[in-house]
Amino acid sequence: QVQVVESGGGLVQPGGSLRRSCAASGNNFTVYTMGWYRQAPGKQRELVAGITSGGSTNYADFVKGRFTISRDNTKNTVYLQMNSLKPEDTAVYSCYCNYLSTRLGIRYDSWGQGTQVTVSS
Repeated sequence: QVQVVESGGGLVQPGGSLRRSCAASGNNFTVYTMGWYRQAPGKQRELVAGITSGGSTNYADFVKGRFTISRDNTKNTVYLQMNSLKPEDTAVYSCYCNYLSTRLGIRYDSWGQGTQVTVSS
């Protein structure tokens, strides 16, 4: 089983920045995609950003130009630089790892614990 551990969120003022990390660990797996989803109260879960092991990125429209996702494949770790944060970015952010079990030949998803990001003055 793959475990996913992500850095904490926190409280930040509008216009501020956060840098987050997420690391996947385990045995007999190959990462396909890692990234973050978020969910605010009363809203559906939505993709924030994702990155493949090959470096291809995908961003939600509402974060383009503000957030940057990157990865270190040697550590199965991804990073999310969040700039120009807005109150509407307030949500629980959850890191995900979509991977192949090389032992079973089956694709799985693992999730981090989820952390609260609050953007408020």
